[in-house]
Amino acid sequence: MSAAAGKARPEEFDDDLLVIERFLHGDAAAFEQLYRKYYDKVFAIAKGVLLDSDEAADAVQEIFTLVYRHLRRFDRRSRFSTWLFRVAVNRSIQQARKVRYKSRQVPLDEASGRESMDETHEEPADPRIQEALAKLPPADRAILTLFYWDELSLQEIGASMGCSVNAAKTRLYRARERFRAAYEEASA
Repeated sequence: MSAAAGKARPEEFDDDLLVIERFLHGDAAAFEQLYRKYYDKVFAIAKGVLLDSDEAADAVQEIFTLVYRHLRRFDRRSRFSTWLFRVAVNRSIQQARKVRYKSRQVPLDEASGRESMDETHEEPADPRIQEALAKLPPADRAILTLFYWDELSLQEIGASMGCSVNAAKTRLYRARERFRAAYEEASA
């Protein structure tokens, strides 16, 4: 046993690894367990980038199909969720580039994948926010989705987007600035 492996803290253990091992040894139900566990978060990422429920649903199916086919390649040095979110971000951005429907708009509460408990008392989303989001590049929408809607840390965002924590911080800052400029333009 290496010194690094001996120093691993128990709270860092990824319980998804056990489920993955079951799947890789022929337990098809194990993948269904991963699918159910992560569907909402993957859908929220896809919808935050694509700004369309139907496109997001299609992307989620493609994402989980890719994960299913390539799960043997998963490098167990990172958390499964980090790898999955990276696949989700990359696939969603690819889909957004293909589709090029930048004018599609979705309310912020819908982009999170969460339904409100009482729709009648909710104030309508500011249309300028929707317009500003629609003007952003897919990568900006992805990082804003990961930070604000999925509430990932900068470290988790960096791992999900394949960059360092400092790069994630810089990208988030720049995405916020582009959003602010687009919002101010929509307000003018």
